[in-house]
Amino acid sequence: MTALAMYRLPYADSYTVAVQGKGKPEELHSIQELDGRSGFVIAPFCISTDEPLLLLRPDHTETLPVRNVNAVAGRIAHSAEEQEAEHEHYAANFAAFHERLTDGTFSKIVLARRTTEHMAQKVAAEELFMRACSLYPRMFVALVHTEKCGTWLTATPEILLEGNGDTWRTVALAGTMRLEGQALAFDNPPTPGGSNDHGMDWNEKNRKEQRIVADYIEATLRPFASKITRSPARTVRAGEIVHLRSDFCFIPHSNGKLGSLLNAMHPTPAVCGRPKQEAQDFILNNEHSPRSYYSGFMGPLSPSGETHLYVSLRCMQICNGLCHLYAGGGLLTDSTEAKEWTETEAKMATMRLVLGDIA
Repeated sequence: MTALAMYRLPYADSYTVAVQGKGKPEELHSIQELDGRSGFVIAPFCISTDEPLLLLRPDHTETLPVRNVNAVAGRIAHSAEEQEAEHEHYAANFAAFHERLTDGTFSKIVLARRTTEHMAQKVAAEELFMRACSLYPRMFVALVHTEKCGTWLTATPEILLEGNGDTWRTVALAGTMRLEGQALAFDNPPTPGGSNDHGMDWNEKNRKEQRIVADYIEATLRPFASKITRSPARTVRAGEIVHLRSDFCFIPHSNGKLGSLLNAMHPTPAVCGRPKQEAQDFILNNEHSPRSYYSGFMGPLSPSGETHLYVSLRCMQICNGLCHLYAGGGLLTDSTEAKEWTETEAKMATMRLVLGDIA
């Protein structure tokens, strides 16, 4: 079966199609196995036998102009019973996660949830990809399909690792607010190193959450890189919400060890928690819905060429007219269930708008 990856970089007016028609993507069982390898990476939140890290080795690649589409799938509204059940599961998860914050087990932990949307009319995944490209010019948009992982669409703002062989960068992205009235301030591509909040009034909870991620990334980079620079946190737009972001630039000690660097970085506190391993284990054992490839990462990897790996956020899995949407939020001791639920709803709106929010 053919494996496919389509992706559009932020602010680009063209997209790349990478097809592997011969054989199957490699199944890797550790991120470190990416050392020295090239291809299109599809990594889950946590690698397992059923959900391995997949490496597509395309035998056909082409770049095409993004086209405008009018196709909208629409979605069938959830029943009151479905909505209540989802909220009950989330409330139980929140209580369990928050208890581990208040007792000092974690300094931060990310709680995610999943909802299932029924398409009102079936629309091809490629058409949804084009619609996402039109809706979200600032984001990395990707559509992937393999026999092993199924079909996933993401429109994500978060770089995990990006570079061109010499200069590399990553970001610390955390904190979330709805965008209200300041949209025009974000029309131009971001300038690394900027610190303009565009008038957004960030509270201490969001700033602390972002600092935890930024401090973790800086500490993780030190054994692997030199000439590390960290910009002040600034406000960036992702759809109809905004985040705090710090940019890191660095030079790796060895481009042949990018898999080892990625293994040390992933999952960052932006999608997991602190301490890292304990938080990941708790998430795997306690979240109501398994994350699968949500909050993993994907994109092209080339130690000597261009690499664009992004965290798989604002994503959905597409399967026979059903779309499983995922979203999460970082919890601290002062987090409240109501605000965190509202944040996940705002993040899920990214993919609901791609479907056509007619519910």
